[in-house]
Amino acid sequence: MFSFTITHQETNCNARTGIIQTSHGSLKTPAFIPVATQATIKALSSEQLGEIGFEAALCNTYHLYLQPGENIVEKCGGLHGFMNFNKPLFTDSGGFQVFSLNNLFCKVDDDKVTFTSHIDNSKHIFTPEKSMQIQRKLGADMIFAFDQCLDINADYETTKKSLERTHEWELRSLKEFQKLNKDKKQALYGIVQGGRFTELREESAKYIASLPFDGMSIGSIFGDPKEESKNLVEHAIQFLPHDKPLHMLGIGSVDDLFTYVELGADTFDCVLPTRLARMGYAFIGPESGGNIQNKFRMKITKATYKEDLSPLDKNCTCSVCTNYSNAYLYHLYKAKELLFYSLMTFHNLHFFARLMEEIRQSIESDTFKELKKKWIN
Repeated sequence: MFSFTITHQETNCNARTGIIQTSHGSLKTPAFIPVATQATIKALSSEQLGEIGFEAALCNTYHLYLQPGENIVEKCGGLHGFMNFNKPLFTDSGGFQVFSLNNLFCKVDDDKVTFTSHIDNSKHIFTPEKSMQIQRKLGADMIFAFDQCLDINADYETTKKSLERTHEWELRSLKEFQKLNKDKKQALYGIVQGGRFTELREESAKYIASLPFDGMSIGSIFGDPKEESKNLVEHAIQFLPHDKPLHMLGIGSVDDLFTYVELGADTFDCVLPTRLARMGYAFIGPESGGNIQNKFRMKITKATYKEDLSPLDKNCTCSVCTNYSNAYLYHLYKAKELLFYSLMTFHNLHFFARLMEEIRQSIESDTFKELKKKWIN
């Protein structure tokens, strides 16, 4: 059911195009994967996501386990039926949220994680096996092994101990996945961890590569500091199999997309474009004043846009830029109208969909570096 084919390798760098094939259709890579945390892109319908042109989305295991529960999702035909999105879907393992939303209670031992729900303070346990069982019922096409996600600034000894635990959990995840996936409906990605320590990243990459995962991913690289993160990823990638898809967890800024596509990454997920949309930030291209200094963003909530009749981006073809002015969007924000979130989110995701399409075309024509220079001076 699952396969990955490299369709073109850039001659001047490691950037490549490919096709991930699943039982719910294909996904052209490199691709940005929007995050539908609770089986929805906030403020958008699945139909709108398809209208923009996205071929995949990523849902969150932790949140969907807590509500509505994986059994309800399974009864509705899995996530594809539940959210009416008959295209490839990813689910993360839930590990990041278990560890990042631990302000209430989170206890880790070698066997499991015990944590308290951020919704009602109820107590829950995640094990690698349980994460696989939940993700099986959610029914995504591509799922992730359960790992311990540490702060990037954790010290060496803490990171090494966590990595040993993560490797054991990933092996347990793989064994449980193989029991559940007899019908080959799902693909499992292993996750490279190791914090900011090159030797631990190398150790992790070699270990994950030695196991029969369907795909590879790199975790806990948040883009800052940029050069250090790039060096860690570049070092780890050389130990990963070339013929399997590589996913970058939590990467979504424009410059990082160019950086990691150039290194050979295939897919990315991040809440950045949708979260910033709700805060009033619109992404704009270089022809409209977007650059690395302003992070390709403009803030529509500034009073200077109150009487501005131009669109968010004069070169954007999305329905928001075609039909609505900055003055209207500013008005929606000030009036606290819910439509503001929908229109801003639509535009930002359209921006990322077109950017990735442009990146794929440049790789196919061996002009990726020229495109990168156009965007990242």
